Amino acid sequence: MTSAVVRPASAGGRASALARTPAFWVVLVLLVAGAVRMTQLTGRFFVAYPIAAGTAVLLFALFAVPFWLFLSELDFLEREPTELLVLALAWGALVATAVSIPGSAALENLMAKLGSPHLAADWGAALAGPTVEETAKTLGVVAIVLMARTQVNSVLDGVVYGAMVGLGFQIAEDVVFAVGAVALAGQGDQVQPVVATFLLRGFLSGVWSHTLFGALAGAGIGYLVVQRGRGRPHRAGVALLAVAGAWAAHVLWNSPLFGDGLGNGTLGLLGVLLLKGLPPLLLILLLVRHLHDREADYYVGQLATLRDPELITEGELAVLGSGAGRSAARRHAMTAAGREAGRAVRRLQRGQARLAVELSRASARVSDGSAGSRCDEIREQRALLRRLGHPEAVAGPRSWRHTASTVGTTLLAIAVLWAALSALGGA
Repeated sequence: MTSAVVRPASAGGRASALARTPAFWVVLVLLVAGAVRMTQLTGRFFVAYPIAAGTAVLLFALFAVPFWLFLSELDFLEREPTELLVLALAWGALVATAVSIPGSAALENLMAKLGSPHLAADWGAALAGPTVEETAKTLGVVAIVLMARTQVNSVLDGVVYGAMVGLGFQIAEDVVFAVGAVALAGQGDQVQPVVATFLLRGFLSGVWSHTLFGALAGAGIGYLVVQRGRGRPHRAGVALLAVAGAWAAHVLWNSPLFGDGLGNGTLGLLGVLLLKGLPPLLLILLLVRHLHDREADYYVGQLATLRDPELITEGELAVLGSGAGRSAARRHAMTAAGREAGRAVRRLQRGQARLAVELSRASARVSDGSAGSRCDEIREQRALLRRLGHPEAVAGPRSWRHTASTVGTTLLAIAVLWAALSALGGA
């Protein structure tokens, strides 16, 4: 494993030390200013449309939960501090949104003056919005680096922080659009425009929206920080290319291209969504898969040097680096020995991941400090699993129940997607 995508974890720079960095206080001032601006905006919403505004906040807050869970688990082996994830989310929701609302409007007005009102009407949202918004969101990842550079140990860390900034922005912007739709409808405090906005901007567009764009830009910032073996111009070039890719994906999504759809009805709307959103989604998924595998190789390799089956067995080495493998090991434990065994396997895997991070520090030994305490955690869970009759956290044979559950979930998701497209297709 080279240092191209993973750097040994640092013992310093924990989130608890953020207050000692000047960048933290600058970010805090910006967050407070953004919070004041967004509170003023949402306050007017709640005064004019209390039921609709409350519904919008509730729907999009619930929408954010699976994204948060996925992103916080994405880097399982070397998790980002919760404090920094919250800061990234807050930057997107407060600072980036508060800057982008007037900034995008100002840039659209400039396009109308320098170009034409027709150009601004057709391409203002496609050019002004991405330019201001991607800049504001990327600065959030830069702020994380300035506050806690030692916490960005891999390109995947940059992906997680960028996606979390994008998620915060996406939720705040969608709430604004939802209540704006209520005002445009002119029918008073009704929730129907909120639900329609949720289906379109959340359910149908959320997978390939700001969270995706932020992840791509964050990968570039992560590369800039981690790839120290490369020259600065090369690293800066890759970072700029990633940010430009996020901007281009955003421009494509907002562009008036295929504004009339690809035919009428549900299939036409589905075609537009796939044509605009699927390419960047596949790109970032392939990138994340590559980065995750490289990081897993690095940290699992640290554990492989132990050669101690009390801490990790050969079978556990084979599944620890894969999210699917870890989940399969938990399911196998639950099936074989009950829910307590499944929970013990998860705690064992978490302890093994923490030990791998400790071992990545050149001075760490299994008998020293934090590394020694991680070993004690692992041995405690190992003893519990033995008492439950399931001593090893490995994946079992694939069961028909799991296959049936996967197929059923997929069919349900397709049915819900089709229903949402059908509801909006004729609009």
